[in-house]
Order: sequence, then C-alpha cells, then structure tokens
Amino acid sequence: MTEASGTERDPETPAHRDLLDAIHEVGAAGRSGVAAAKQAGESLRALVAADIALARSAFGRAAAFTAVAIVFGATAWLLLSAALVAVLVAWLHWSWPLALLVAAIANLVVTALAAWRVTVYFEHTRMQATRRQLARVGIGDGDGDQSDGASP
Repeated sequence: MTEASGTERDPETPAHRDLLDAIHEVGAAGRSGVAAAKQAGESLRALVAADIALARSAFGRAAAFTAVAIVFGATAWLLLSAALVAVLVAWLHWSWPLALLVAAIANLVVTALAAWRVTVYFEHTRMQATRRQLARVGIGDGDGDQSDGASP
C-alpha cells in the first residue's frame, strides 16, 4: 500500500541524500562551534588566571616599594625639620624650645593638610555617581548608609 501511494522514499534518492548530508554538516558545524567556544572559554580562564597572578605579584611589589618610600620620606622630613631647627638656632639666634615649637607647628600644618585631602579622597570611594544611577533605575535606595525604618 505504501508503494502504491508513493509515501515511502528510497534512501538513495538524491533529495533525501542531500538532506541527510545537510543535517550532518549542520551537526558537525554545531559540534565545531561548541568545541571552539569551549577552547575560547578555557583560553579566557587561563588568561584571567595569569592576569590575577600578575596583579597579585605587582601588588606585593608595589606595597614593598611603598613601604620603602614611606621610610625614606619620613627620614627626609625628619632631617629637614632638624635642619630648620638648626637654622633657626644658629642663624636667627632663636632659643631651642622656640625653634622646636616652630618645627612642630610646621609639621602639624602639613599633617592637617594631608588629613583634609584624605577625607576629600575618601569621599570618592563612596561611589556616589554609581549609587545615583542605580537609584534612578530603581536598584537600591541611593544611600546604603541610612535606614529610615520604613523598608520591609
């Protein structure tokens, strides 16, 4: 009955063979794409791991050189303060307590200026612009430091 109706197809007909070949080619291309994506992902993971290792090493070295800079900067500042005291005593004939007081006041002024700049820069760590943008799209409340008690 099926032969009479013509619904059974011969697997050797050109149309059927072309369709099977196309399906196999699509499957092979899909497998090739998945393999390429997997390889790209593994390469990206290796790159990120290497980049993190480099950053970790660089951070350690930067911390070490920062410590060296702080030590030598503090030493230089102490020597400059001592030179200031020596100049005030030797050339201006000030008393030792007065010269030390002037050096201490100069150090306090520099310390106050540095502390003021630190507070200004720490304000940048609050990421206010990002908080405003997130609040604009409805994520967060705009300021995570305050709670008004009305939130659930």
